[in-house]
Amino acid sequence: MKTALITGITGQDGSYLSEFLLERDYQVVGMVSGKNDIGGQNITHIKDKLILEEGDLLDKASIENLIRKYQFDEVYNLGGISFVPVSWDKPVLNYDVNGLGVLRILEAIRDFSPQTRFFQATSARIFGQSDEEKQSEKTAYNPPDPYSVAKLCAHLSCQLFRQHFDTFACSGILYNHESPRRGSEFVTRKITQGAVKIKLGLEKQLALGNLEAKQDWGYALDYVQAMWLMLQQDKADDYILATGELHTVKDIVTIAFGKLGLNWEEFVTMAPEFYRETPKKNYYGNPEKAEKTLGWKRSLNFQKMIEMMVDYDMQLLNKQ
Repeated sequence: MKTALITGITGQDGSYLSEFLLERDYQVVGMVSGKNDIGGQNITHIKDKLILEEGDLLDKASIENLIRKYQFDEVYNLGGISFVPVSWDKPVLNYDVNGLGVLRILEAIRDFSPQTRFFQATSARIFGQSDEEKQSEKTAYNPPDPYSVAKLCAHLSCQLFRQHFDTFACSGILYNHESPRRGSEFVTRKITQGAVKIKLGLEKQLALGNLEAKQDWGYALDYVQAMWLMLQQDKADDYILATGELHTVKDIVTIAFGKLGLNWEEFVTMAPEFYRETPKKNYYGNPEKAEKTLGWKRSLNFQKMIEMMVDYDMQLLNKQ
């Protein structure tokens, strides 16, 4: 039986990865912070199958204790501050958690469990406004905010430890990936929840920003499968995890409201505080390397993913 550690186990990716590993007979240990229990509902149904240990990416001793105690086969770092605007409010905290937190894990692996294989969740925002619209593992870095600077620090740290200490450290360069477990502060979930609330008569309107904004949106469960595949290879490397497709916010709105038999134009309003200018270029990821090397295949297309989120929110709000 393999043993894996997941930081951020209560988040969208962490909870899906937990289920995925349990199905493969892993012993799954989750590092949870005593300071908050955000997302605890995501693991309620499997909590009796997990080992939850208190720890924090800011606390080097807690990380070292866990690494020494379990001698993990695999460590997946999915924890951290994930909402980009927050990084402008607290850049020092963001650097400490998202950047130095990864170094704390890498040092602990190097010093106490060198056989451990490590996965780091890197954000595609490290590329920023690049020259290439179709971004690959070779695209130049141009981080535009404190969040992506910290993520780039973590990404480069994995490469350094891989090259200098022979640590099996991989980074998945993640583009947007969604699911029913996505936080309500993200636009996909804001739309699916908003549409359902309107259908149920709980709300009358949904305020959004630029409907023409485009992103590369994939399905979270597909992405955690790729994370696992990366740690099963003979050689550690970094991979783009993306769909290679662009969709607009309007596409999400159309699918979500259409699923409920509603004409979105009757309910969606434009709010200046949410509006962002359409960039000169629309960036998306090239998943070719992951597809060829890992044999990675995505199971759910964009429309079915949004429809799944609508179904979930309808079920959830009906219960409430």
